[in-house]
Amino acid sequence: MFWLISSTIVFAGMAVFMIFIRLKAAKKPASIKKIILPPIMMSTGAWMFIIPEFRVEWLQVLEALSLGIICSIFLIKTSKFEVKDTEVYLMPSKAFPFILFGLLIVRLVVKLIIGSYISFGETTGMFFLLALGMIVTWRIVMLFQFLKIRRSIV
Repeated sequence: MFWLISSTIVFAGMAVFMIFIRLKAAKKPASIKKIILPPIMMSTGAWMFIIPEFRVEWLQVLEALSLGIICSIFLIKTSKFEVKDTEVYLMPSKAFPFILFGLLIVRLVVKLIIGSYISFGETTGMFFLLALGMIVTWRIVMLFQFLKIRRSIV
């Protein structure tokens, strides 16, 4: 129960932190680097799978990544670029905080449900893969949208 509560608190803190980061980022032009770096940096978390307790079966990998891709639809639909002068900006969506906290609630409920069937380590690994699938998908779509807009203003 301690791990469930502490990991939920950490995730909530990260969600609040991400909200502030997104609001601050909207004041500066978007760039390819700013779009592709977050999933690259996040991917370093895959080192957790070196530890046997975090390893998951291939079917669980596919399930987590698929759910992450599905969840990314919400982020894709609410991410909009805007052109100001000759610069492209990612405009913060009013729905972004609700999406993050909605995902927090879903994560908590799913953890409570599957936590009794699979270990904490496996659950952690699956949620990492879900988040990675969501972020990578979202950022790839953002990159294509950004490049399309940038080509149209040049």
